[in-house]
Amino acid sequence: MRIVELHARAVASAVEVVAAVRPEQLGRPTPCEGWTLGTLLAHCVGQHRGFAAAARGAGPDLSLFADAPPGADPAEDFRRTGADLTAAFREAAAAGRALWLPELRADEPFPLDLAVGFHLLDTLVHGWDVAAALGGTGRLVAAVDGDEELAGALLAVTGAVPDTPEFRGPGRPFGPGRAPGGGAGRFERALALLGRDPAWRA
Repeated sequence: MRIVELHARAVASAVEVVAAVRPEQLGRPTPCEGWTLGTLLAHCVGQHRGFAAAARGAGPDLSLFADAPPGADPAEDFRRTGADLTAAFREAAAAGRALWLPELRADEPFPLDLAVGFHLLDTLVHGWDVAAALGGTGRLVAAVDGDEELAGALLAVTGAVPDTPEFRGPGRPFGPGRAPGGGAGRFERALALLGRDPAWRA
């Protein structure tokens, strides 16, 4: 599946951002309201593990998606679990396997392409969150905007996220959509549509 390889490119971009994180920076604020950089990375690594377990056939077990507090080398935790997730998605694609994602619904699994698309969006948006917390999003934004397929996939998945109170607002992954600023590229348009402020600064 092409989406699996696009997801691998998204993970590689995020890994490059997270590689700059140092343990002493984990208390920094992020664009995710109430989350420090450490909280955000704990969420990301937990999602890597949960999606990888789902891709290998795990059932609807919420505990598999639990946050994983950063260890001594948070960047390596992110890289290692991201690489394992990429391998798991490729295995699931070869097997034609659907994925149970109990955080989203517990009554039936999601088709693989849809599940991978969800995580592709999560990877890029949280990669941007990390970059913003570190003080510089320009390199990531330029890399995604310069990748025609990846930027297109991001916008396609973004467009499928309902902009309703059930999915947006306090305690939800995304806020109400914003109007993209004039001249915004595709990545920044996606961020605005998901409620992020592309001009956010710590």
